[in-house]
Amino acid sequence: MDLRPPRLRALLRGPRRLLAGLAAVAVLAGAGTWTAAVASDGTRAVRRGDRVMAVDGVRLDTSFFTPAGAGRHPAVLLAHGFGGSKDDMRRQAEDLARDGYAVLTWSARGFGRSTGKIGLNDPEGEVADVSRLVDWLARQPQVRLDGPGDPRVGVAGGSYGGAVSLLAAGHDRRVDAIAPAITYWNLADALFPDGVFKKLWAGIFVNSGGGCAKLEPALCRMYDRVAESGTPDPAARALLEARSPSAVGTRIKVPTLLVQGQTDSLFTLAQADAAQRAIRANGAPVDVDWIAGGHDGGDMENGRVEARVRAWFDRYLKGDKAADTGPAFRITRTGGVDSTDGTAQLRGASAGTYPGLHDHRHTVALTGRTQHVANPAGASPPGVSALPGLGGSGGLAQLSALGVGVSLDFPGQYARFDSAPLTRDLRITGAPTATVHVTSTRDDAVLFGKVYDVAPDGTGQVLPAQLVAPFRVTGAKAGKDVTVALPAIDHEVRKGHRVRLVLASTDLGYASPAAPATYTVALKGGLSVPTAPAVTTAAAPLPAWVWWLPAAGAATALALLLTARRRTAAPAPDPELADVPLVIRDLHKRYAGSADRYAVRELSFRVERGQVLGLLGPNGAGKTTTLRMLMGLIVPDDGEIRVFGHTIRPGATVLSRVGAFVEGAGFLPHLSGRENLELYWRATGRPAEDAHLDEALEIAGLGDALARAVRTYSQGMRQRLAIAQAMLGLPDLLILDEPTNGLDPPQIREMREVMIRYAAAGRTVIVSSHLLAEVEQTCTHLVVMDRGRLVQAGPVRDITGSGDTLLVGTAAPVEEPVVEKVAALPGVASAVRADDGLLIRLGPDGTAERLVAELVRLAVPVVSVGPHRRLEDAFLTLIGGAA
Repeated sequence: MDLRPPRLRALLRGPRRLLAGLAAVAVLAGAGTWTAAVASDGTRAVRRGDRVMAVDGVRLDTSFFTPAGAGRHPAVLLAHGFGGSKDDMRRQAEDLARDGYAVLTWSARGFGRSTGKIGLNDPEGEVADVSRLVDWLARQPQVRLDGPGDPRVGVAGGSYGGAVSLLAAGHDRRVDAIAPAITYWNLADALFPDGVFKKLWAGIFVNSGGGCAKLEPALCRMYDRVAESGTPDPAARALLEARSPSAVGTRIKVPTLLVQGQTDSLFTLAQADAAQRAIRANGAPVDVDWIAGGHDGGDMENGRVEARVRAWFDRYLKGDKAADTGPAFRITRTGGVDSTDGTAQLRGASAGTYPGLHDHRHTVALTGRTQHVANPAGASPPGVSALPGLGGSGGLAQLSALGVGVSLDFPGQYARFDSAPLTRDLRITGAPTATVHVTSTRDDAVLFGKVYDVAPDGTGQVLPAQLVAPFRVTGAKAGKDVTVALPAIDHEVRKGHRVRLVLASTDLGYASPAAPATYTVALKGGLSVPTAPAVTTAAAPLPAWVWWLPAAGAATALALLLTARRRTAAPAPDPELADVPLVIRDLHKRYAGSADRYAVRELSFRVERGQVLGLLGPNGAGKTTTLRMLMGLIVPDDGEIRVFGHTIRPGATVLSRVGAFVEGAGFLPHLSGRENLELYWRATGRPAEDAHLDEALEIAGLGDALARAVRTYSQGMRQRLAIAQAMLGLPDLLILDEPTNGLDPPQIREMREVMIRYAAAGRTVIVSSHLLAEVEQTCTHLVVMDRGRLVQAGPVRDITGSGDTLLVGTAAPVEEPVVEKVAALPGVASAVRADDGLLIRLGPDGTAERLVAELVRLAVPVVSVGPHRRLEDAFLTLIGGAA
């Protein structure tokens, strides 16, 4: 029996039915454009075509990347994550195209410039769209075919895009290989683990998708219902399970590379484990890779993972039997810091077979009396484990990658059971389990299990990867034995340390019963831990990998972070720059795994107090990499960044003077705006009086809306609330990455006024934006980048009004071959077509008089020549039209 949706079933019954469905995908007239891109390092050229496709009543924004040469190539569909767009996949798409693949990226329904409602990978929506895109690939002359209407195609993506990779393989037999990353197998299990609502992550899902208005109505109604009751119902589970790869698990029979994150409280390692077991049972090759990062932060190992995905597709799409796809199972392990530069180190561990989560169990004896645990009224105050949405771009995420984080259990709200000091090191690889007896004063009980690594002196404890396992006990009033499956981790407990099992009644990330209750918890045996001895660590550390801090150092690092007194071995401050917000000198950053490809190269500029500086450049110019280095999230390969005279590096104390808004913020939709900001500030551990909350809110201009639930906010109000969060503490340097994304013109004007007000008090704002007209009205100074290098820096008026940029009006449009000849003239730096003629930037030795003479010689129908003063066109001339 074929359980696929009728639309897909018809597509997969052969060429005759396929031809009948071709009209379902149409390229809108005039929507396709082609460009050629050549890497600055001289690698092979890539052709890119942008088009909007009409697919079953919605419009999908797509980009198609192909090698510049002739011939047919295997195809790859690259899917973006939730809240993203096709632009997030551009660099990887270009790299794959250079390696001989035809690559199609697209913005899923409701994201980017694509229309339609977000269906959370609805089989009749987003998944059907993938099959329509496969149809389109089958008609392209650059794509290799396995048969009529059947391209050789793989699918890869992360998170939301990882799930659609799995779903596509289950719904469309033409998919030949997949590489899903940090994603879910069963979305109901991910958001409702053991019947407990993962409210924080669910709220972030809804918020980052643009609110209920962007979702399919059935999903919005389900979310409202579960969020209000705090308890998932069978209908909610059924709705999410129908959108899960597990629903078609028996039909996924293609080679699968599963990449899953260790620091991930959203989609845990158990999700990848379930996927591996199901797909392997179908007879397909499956490799598993546990990376250091995840949705909670940490090192995503992008360079290594992308190289492994390429090798996977080389083997299973190109048919290259010599391609090294890596071990069947690999883990990135942490455990040390390089004393010479303070950077973390990473190592790989591997095994010839995947051990699962329960391999070679060892029992650790625990002791502890029967204990009473209070579930407070309203489940408040809640305990804290992971902080989803709060650690994505700051110190919490960095510490998460090092095995350190914020965790908090309130006295009287948890039971604790300890081991004796270990007599030897114990490596836990998988999911520990424990059996307890639970009795409640009410019918149901909800508890949260976690395993701590406790230092020898008992004062410091580490919660590996910040993970917690919720579980619901029904019928607990009569008492019940429960075997608790604790979070899957890879963690070494050192000799002399203790293992601690904690069962808490509340957790910030989850919904607990609002009614007060008392739980009685008794231990029924030891802690069973999987050890997976066949997984062996590489003898030498790899240069870019992270190694966990020892537990004692972890406690010290956490304390220093929360008090903003963390010391580093950075160079001494420069007193001459003590009042200068930012100086960047000769900055370099290579792409991961490359010796000669640079994301940023030879970059230098300076920012003074009171400036609003716009950071401009086309996609791939290096803007985001520069901002990440400025915020201490990644380390330059060469050069330096100084903020108020202090060198920037991870954990630098001067970062307390920097506020950042990058890729939006996650808010709890049922809390008010003020409550969200107060919660965020408490999580930083800094004194409440240092927040300057009222001043930040006055600048943001939210007014009475602060008392309303965030779920009632418009997109513009959410953006301003996120800016207010970045302004907490009134940092001297404020960094804003695309702060006007998704806003309408009145909201953009309000955001402009917020930035100008903030800088008016002598503070400094750096804003990265693609809205050039807004940058021109908002910013006082500009830095323009292209291909990682500085093109021009200075006041806006100097760049827009510089005499070297001329608008040449023509009586008729100028053909592209003539434009190329103009660009090659002596004294001309660049030339691009404009609406009314040409925009020409003169070189140091160019003059307007000589230019006019040359244009006449080339028979260009010149009717006027004058200086050009619009930022948009000045920008295009600076970067040679590469945007």
